[in-house]
Amino acid sequence: MSEQSPPSRCGFVAILGAPNAGKSTLLNRLTGAKLSIVTPKAQTTRFRVLGILLRGPAQILLVDTPGIFAPRRRLDRAMVRAAWTGAQDADLALLLVDARVGLTDGVRAIAEGLRSRGGRVWLVLNKIDLTTPQRLLPLTAELNALAGFEHTYMVSAVNGEGLNELADALAAAVPPGPHLYPDDNLTDLSDRLLAAEVVREQIFLQTHEEVPYGTTVETENWQERRDGSVRIEATVYVARAGQKAILIGEGGRRIRDIGARARKELAGLLDRQVHLFLNVRQRTGWDEEAARLRALGLDDPG
Repeated sequence: MSEQSPPSRCGFVAILGAPNAGKSTLLNRLTGAKLSIVTPKAQTTRFRVLGILLRGPAQILLVDTPGIFAPRRRLDRAMVRAAWTGAQDADLALLLVDARVGLTDGVRAIAEGLRSRGGRVWLVLNKIDLTTPQRLLPLTAELNALAGFEHTYMVSAVNGEGLNELADALAAAVPPGPHLYPDDNLTDLSDRLLAAEVVREQIFLQTHEEVPYGTTVETENWQERRDGSVRIEATVYVARAGQKAILIGEGGRRIRDIGARARKELAGLLDRQVHLFLNVRQRTGWDEEAARLRALGLDDPG
């Protein structure tokens, strides 16, 4: 008799944490693809990004969420609400903590919020390659005293340490059931949104202080060309005239450099030639507009 194959499993796993805990890096490393943009600056991720990980018979639907922080703008409130909604809708939540930084007030608030909401929650200490074992055990004890996590894992999303063990555990933890996406899919992120995010990533990498946080990017036009290439037109909205001047740069040098690097990145991700055209517009208060939030895939918090 032939052995029966194990039953399929499928479930959503939300990745939560404070800004800069390494959530996007973890998602990208687990899936083996660049699905969520990564920069050294906090609050880079603005909406939930789905990454699809196949592990044996299991399809693990990883949800990278915005960092949870004290919101000020309408955009901030929408980002934080997206993170908590991701946790509420998931079969399992991972609280990702930067092991170097430890138990901050922000991490404490997230842990207590997860405890009060109930549901399955695991603790994942990240960046363990940047700290010492002597620091990890007391930190684990402190955090578990706050929320009583079901399991604790120690990983480095950058170098991959501990990720195989975590992925195997997630595959066993998601519930039995059919796969919800085709097995060759990596994400549900549209190419238009991906293009806007890659441009925004370059803005974060090439500008400083308030400029990245005062901008948003929308793909306005997507044209498939006969030669197999694609023409993409995107608009960068800025909140203030000063931000527009910095973003464009002297003689348009900075926006050309942003476009050139984003074009190269997109060509690799889309596996074809990309013609990218960027336009910069000042739109004061864009981060309070419901239409701009919807364009980001965020629900308007009102």
